[in-house]
Amino acid sequence: MRVQQRQQSLRLRIDESELARLLAGEAVENAMRWPDGRVEVQRVALTEAAGWLRTDDGWRVQLPQAEVRALAARLPSRDGLAFALDGLDVAFDVDVRDSARRMKEGRA
Repeated sequence: MRVQQRQQSLRLRIDESELARLLAGEAVENAMRWPDGRVEVQRVALTEAAGWLRTDDGWRVQLPQAEVRALAARLPSRDGLAFALDGLDVAFDVDVRDSARRMKEGRA
């Protein structure tokens, strides 16, 4: 998972294997080990509604399962999902380069 933060914006980009794990009910995470040894973990999971939680070791963004499944059904697509979570703008998308490459190879 790729995490980009800027002011009150958060972009979460996952690849297709991570999407498969999400759809199977697993959380996807990214861990950052800081020079002082502390590990900060960013997690994404599917739930009924969008939300955000602070955890002891980082944070967890909860994405609405129905919307993520709808996005998965229309892949490959450059369009992702956007949510406003208590003053935090969250963009979520799936890296479709693998799917796009397979489609291109299938046409050749």
